[in-house]
Amino acid sequence: MSEKILLKGNEACAMGAILAGCRHYFGYPITPQTEIPEYFAKHMPEAGGVFLQAESEIAAISMVYGAAATGRRAMTSSSSPGISLKQETISTLSAGDLPCLIVNVARGGPGLGCIQGAQSDYFQSVKGGGHGDYRLLTLAPNSVQEMMDLTILGFELADKHRNPVLILSDGVVGQMMEPVSVPEPVTSFPEKPWAAVGAKGRPKNIINTLHLNAAVCEERNRELQAKYKRIADAELRYEEIDTQDADLVLVAYGISSRIALTVKNRARAEGLKVGVLRPITLWPFPTEALRRLAERVKGFLAIEQSAGQMVEDVRLAVEGRAPVAFHGRSGGVMIQLDDVEADVRKLLGR
Repeated sequence: MSEKILLKGNEACAMGAILAGCRHYFGYPITPQTEIPEYFAKHMPEAGGVFLQAESEIAAISMVYGAAATGRRAMTSSSSPGISLKQETISTLSAGDLPCLIVNVARGGPGLGCIQGAQSDYFQSVKGGGHGDYRLLTLAPNSVQEMMDLTILGFELADKHRNPVLILSDGVVGQMMEPVSVPEPVTSFPEKPWAAVGAKGRPKNIINTLHLNAAVCEERNRELQAKYKRIADAELRYEEIDTQDADLVLVAYGISSRIALTVKNRARAEGLKVGVLRPITLWPFPTEALRRLAERVKGFLAIEQSAGQMVEDVRLAVEGRAPVAFHGRSGGVMIQLDDVEADVRKLLGR
């Protein structure tokens, strides 16, 4: 049986990264994710790795580019404004087919906003916060255990598809403490013949994202889009709970999905047929699952700690087959159970 210990979400993320074989972390402090670099500062040297507090968020993500290009498992983390500063290099990492992990422990915005947890970085994460037609495989943990497990998975998927992976968490999941089962360290890693590690005895590897010929650039985009199609087909992850007979389905990710589950349980106790669909991958998004449910449910309620972002993808998936309502709070204000329950009763005519 694996060891179970009490950790913060941020600590579980950093511990999971070391267990996954990450030996290169570059970051910069910002609330509410600072426990991640703090953990690495203490434990990465013990693991034989490199921790470096960069002079800025831009420097940190640029260092990730360099380490990833040599085939090393590398990561950075930040919170919303810091992730914004990293966007140009995130686009460049994507264009270069460079695997790495980026963690966003999101906070209220826009601008500097506040230090409380929020979910208003969804658009930035899944629509491409930087320039060009690129995608990040985006994972959304809703517990401290998943902060560890999805971090380990994130490195695996990054290497498998040669693509950056984003963990989109929030300040609540990052700061709360829960017991965590600790898995065994990863000991087997894929070969990376593409890495820029010296060319003695073989042709040199070139990692380049500049294509001055438009036709060449278009062909490179076609290759990327084909890769994203393979990722979308292979890596979709979501959870359905009590949807088989549901009249109303609550759609929520991250900390909001925990709220949705409690509301669902209370509604069921009152005889109301409520289910939950939780996206675990925000990209790829469970479009087909929502479309299937829309053929028989009376409606959906999207729950987010934002002014309404994921709800747009829910509506696109449903395509008008069923009504989609929205419940949200913005600026880092927590959603309240009683308020969501009131919406559920209203939508079900109670």
